[in-house]
Amino acid sequence: MTKTHQLAASSKTCHWGNFAADIPPVLQISSGDTVVVEAISGAPAVVPKSGFYVPSAYQDIHQNLDPPFKGGHILTGPIRVSGAEVGDTLEVRVRDIKLGTDWGWNYIRPLSGALYEDFQEYKLIHIPLDSKRMRARMPWGVELPLSPFFGVMGTAPPSDWGMVRSIEPRAFGGNLDCKELGVGARIFFPVFVEGANFSAGDGHALQGDGEVNVTAIETALTGTFEFHLHKNKPLDLPYAETDTHYITLGLDPDLDQAAKQALREMIKLATSRTNLTKEDVYALLSICGDLRISQVVNGVKGCHVMLAKEHLHGEVFELSS
Repeated sequence: MTKTHQLAASSKTCHWGNFAADIPPVLQISSGDTVVVEAISGAPAVVPKSGFYVPSAYQDIHQNLDPPFKGGHILTGPIRVSGAEVGDTLEVRVRDIKLGTDWGWNYIRPLSGALYEDFQEYKLIHIPLDSKRMRARMPWGVELPLSPFFGVMGTAPPSDWGMVRSIEPRAFGGNLDCKELGVGARIFFPVFVEGANFSAGDGHALQGDGEVNVTAIETALTGTFEFHLHKNKPLDLPYAETDTHYITLGLDPDLDQAAKQALREMIKLATSRTNLTKEDVYALLSICGDLRISQVVNGVKGCHVMLAKEHLHGEVFELSS
C-alpha cells in the first residue's frame, strides 16, 4: 500500500549548496509513495526584516544547518527510494505546489546575470505574493499571475563525482530552472546511486525563460511529489512530460551545444516512442517543435525542446515500470 509522507524544511532535513552521493537520506520511501516537501529559498541577507510572514524554518536553517551556507541553494532531502539502483529511472510526478509564504525576492548581483557588464550595483526587491489570487505585486504596481515550480530538482550524482555545486545543472538534474516543470509535469531522472536520493528546492513563484538577472521570484514552496521507479531504464539526461507535451533538456556551457543536445534528446525520445524515423522527427521539430532557453546564468546553460504529443504520428509507447 502506498503512503503519503510529510517532509518539513529544517536544519535536520536540508542540505545547502551541493549535491553528493554520500549525503545521508532524511526519508526513505517506496515506489508509488507521495511526499509533501517543504522548501525555503535564500540566505539571511534576502529575508525581509518586517511586513511579511517568515516561516520558522528560515531561522532554524540559517543558524543551525551543518555545514553552514557556502553559496548555492537550500535543498530539502535527500529522499531515498527503496529498490532504486544504478541504471534505473526515477519518475517524479508534480501533483501540487503551494506557496509557503507571502513574499518572494529578486536581486541583481554584481558580476552575475546575462548583462553583468551593464548592471554593477546590488539591488534586492521583496515582492508581495497573494496565495488566494495567485498574483505577485511588483514594486511599480503591476500584478503578475503566478506559475510556481521548483528550480532545483534532482537525484544524487555518481559517487566518483564527489560533491557537486547546486548552481550548475548536470546529468542528474539539479538547477534546471525550466519553468515548464510545474504542477502536472512528470520528470524522469537518471539513477546514479543506490536509493536515487532525490532533493528539491529553489522555489520560484514566477520565472521567465532565461532567468536573465540570475533570480526569478524566489520563494518558499511546498510541493507534493509522487515517486515511481522504472527498473533497468538508464537515462543520459532528465526529460519531462506534461499532459500535452514531451520536454527534453540540453545542458552545456555553450548555448549552441545545449540547444543541439536538447534537440538530439527529443529525436531520440520521439523515435523510441513512435514509428517515426529520426528524419521524420527532425523535420517535425522544425515545423512545430519549440526550442526554448531555460536559463543562461548558471555557468552551464540550459535549453529545452517542447513537442506537442498530438503532433506525433503513430502509436505512442509509454514508459513502463
